[in-house]
Amino acid sequence: MPSITRIKRTESEDTKEMADKIAELGKDNIKLVEKFGASPISALTDIPDFDAFKNGLIYSHRDFDRFFEKLKSGEKSAIVSGFNASGTPHIAQAFAFEVNLLFQKRYGVNMFIPISDDESYVALKVNTREEAVKNSLRLARSAIALGFDTDKTKVIIDYFYTNIYNMAFKFSRGINLSEIKAVYGYGQSDNIGLQFYPTVQAAHILLPQTRDMPNVLVPIGPDEDAHLRVCRGLSEKFGFNKPAVLHWRFLPGLDGNKMSKSRGNAIFLTDSDSEIKKKIMSAYSGGRQTIEEHRKYGGNPDIDIAYLYLKAYFLAENEADALADEYRKGRVLSGELKTMLFEKVIKKVREFKERYNKVTDKDLQRIIMTNEEVDVASEIQKYGTLEEQL
Repeated sequence: MPSITRIKRTESEDTKEMADKIAELGKDNIKLVEKFGASPISALTDIPDFDAFKNGLIYSHRDFDRFFEKLKSGEKSAIVSGFNASGTPHIAQAFAFEVNLLFQKRYGVNMFIPISDDESYVALKVNTREEAVKNSLRLARSAIALGFDTDKTKVIIDYFYTNIYNMAFKFSRGINLSEIKAVYGYGQSDNIGLQFYPTVQAAHILLPQTRDMPNVLVPIGPDEDAHLRVCRGLSEKFGFNKPAVLHWRFLPGLDGNKMSKSRGNAIFLTDSDSEIKKKIMSAYSGGRQTIEEHRKYGGNPDIDIAYLYLKAYFLAENEADALADEYRKGRVLSGELKTMLFEKVIKKVREFKERYNKVTDKDLQRIIMTNEEVDVASEIQKYGTLEEQL
């Protein structure tokens, strides 16, 4: 058998490949503006004084200017932002929810957090509905640990709040199977639960308006905009206000690809200290191959994952700019960036775990929406998630 000659990649080729990967993650955001009618957030002059609106993490919107104006005028407002019940929150989700928390703290916004136990089941992301419900209770506990006011926050787990299906059933008259197939690409072999679920999601989003909160904002990733286009169309047909939308920009996972549980390239709030350290120290670096080369030629912060996370989540704009300059000049090493990120992430995760372990069944009962006949206290005890400690 002939030997295989392996071609060694150059440093510049690796750099270009990583830059292309990061650019690819932003294409969905650009497409929303160029093809689907979203507006760039940079065009707005009146935005909240939050870092995420200044550093590019929030890329585009639909009617956010209208939402913000009504919010500041005192109109009752809500944010709808949820979790998928197939896993645990990762660090990017935690920071997205921190922006929601800022809206709650500064403007008194009510928070509605749908946790898609039913979608996780019909989409085969979990094996049983019971598994999805157990995950949902953990996520409800996480929401409290993230700091949300339990008097102004509601968690929607459809297993406990089946009334949501009454709204979804009503909305089902407003969309046909051809439209669902066109938007989602579902085929003949996809189960009917998946094809019905967009109306359930619309019910989650429009629910606050049935509770005297007409001004609604939904922050999402760019890959979720189709859900909101369906919902906004249904809202017009059934006499609701169109919900406003914010589009987050995806940051790459630790290896430069899209964050994914299956890839193992995300930092989860339940990870141990050693797991977090291993992940961060293995993250893709924009540094040179040797310390000597790095000191001489400097690094590339634009493709350095540790730097990108520090800039997005932990540093003020002037701090991030100064650090990038030092890195480009070779005065800061890749390992030093990773150590800096590890120290900041571990502090945040430890604080989260401490709060998570203090959540009580009373806290959960206060925020979980239920039908009147549901004994949520018994259900919480049944699934035993409060006995788990991080």
